[in-house]
Amino acid sequence: MRVLGVDPGLTRCGVGVVGGVAGRPLTMIGVGVVRTPADAEIGHRLVAIEQGIEQWLDEYRPEFVAVERVFSQHNVRTVMGTAQASAVAMLCASRRGLPVALHTPSEVKAAVTGSGRADKAQVGAMVTRLLRLDAPPKPADAADALALAICHIWRAPALNRLQQAHAAHRQAQLSVRKVTR
Repeated sequence: MRVLGVDPGLTRCGVGVVGGVAGRPLTMIGVGVVRTPADAEIGHRLVAIEQGIEQWLDEYRPEFVAVERVFSQHNVRTVMGTAQASAVAMLCASRRGLPVALHTPSEVKAAVTGSGRADKAQVGAMVTRLLRLDAPPKPADAADALALAICHIWRAPALNRLQQAHAAHRQAQLSVRKVTR
């Protein structure tokens, strides 16, 4: 499985590609940051993020895209920019027919470090260890993108089983409704 993790942001949008399957050693395939100038107009920044993500999708050909789920903060302006960058990542993936998964920051931290309250340094250290890197990826947005990809690889089998069970349950309910009519 090859997953592109996206840590959305308007100024720095972390991107990282990880390959592997749950229960086996994982491999970092690529890591970086799509940057935009803070003084540029929002439309130009979103286009730059789209172009950057499209380049990553073209070059690394992931099978899945994992994006950090935007959560409410006190600074609405920051949340809006993050949400806009997140939407661009989801749009790029969906346009190509790639499945998109959203993971909360605490889910990612818990998956990678064992604690949903881990700090950036702990996440970076565990990403370095799990991917057998010489040093933590810089900036932290890049490490967070890799952590998102790792989280998705580890959680995907369980999520797939849950989705299949839910679909089977819905199908059974529809069958029961048809019989009782």
